[in-house]
Parts: sequence; C-alpha cells; structure tokens
Amino acid sequence: MSIKRIVYACLGILGLILGAIGAVVPLLPSFPFLLLATFGFARSSKRLHNWFISSDLYKNNLASYVEKRGMKKKVKIRIMIIITLLLGFGAVMMHRILWGQLIILTVWIFHMYYFMFRIKTLNEVE
Repeated sequence: MSIKRIVYACLGILGLILGAIGAVVPLLPSFPFLLLATFGFARSSKRLHNWFISSDLYKNNLASYVEKRGMKKKVKIRIMIIITLLLGFGAVMMHRILWGQLIILTVWIFHMYYFMFRIKTLNEVE
C-alpha cells in the first residue's frame, strides 16, 4: 500500500471517529466528518469504501446527501439550530470585538443561505 493510500485511510478513520462522536454529541456536527471519511475511504481502498457506505452511520447521516444532493427537512433544521447556537455563543464571547462579531454574522448568514436555498429538501419518504 502506498503512502498516499495510507494517508487517505488515516483521513477516513479520523473522519469516521469524529463523525461517530458527532452523531452522539449534539454540539459536534457529524456531517462534515462523515464526508471526510467518505472521501478518505474512497481514495484509499475499495474495500474500506464499500464497508463504510454499507454502515448504518453512513446510511443514516450521509447517504441521502451523496446520492440525491439533498437532506430531509428535519436534518436541515437540526444542523441550522446547531450552527446558530455555536455561532451565537461565539458572537457573545466576542462582545468587545465588533469585527469578530461581524465575521461571525457573515458566516452565519452564509450557512443559513446555503442550507435553505442550495441544499435540496427531500421528502421524508425519500
């Protein structure tokens, strides 16, 4: 196995661990870490990739986005609430730094726009 494949496998394992923790801990988002795991496993080994995409963690959290480029409404709302809480906490902690608050507000607006208008909302039966 080449060094490149080992690095990708390590990225996949790291993404899987953080994504699994994020699926349980409400403030840690699992979605980006599971995307990292998918990317790493796909680049490292066909066997690892096939194992990961057949796992419940992948099917429950990422499959609809990867296959249909969309998310269920419930998942989108949960993600937007978590983003709002985390960025709101950051803005409160930067109460003396106006530029920091403006940057956080800009990031929050981008996230809300992206999740509302750029990611398709899937029906619950899909």
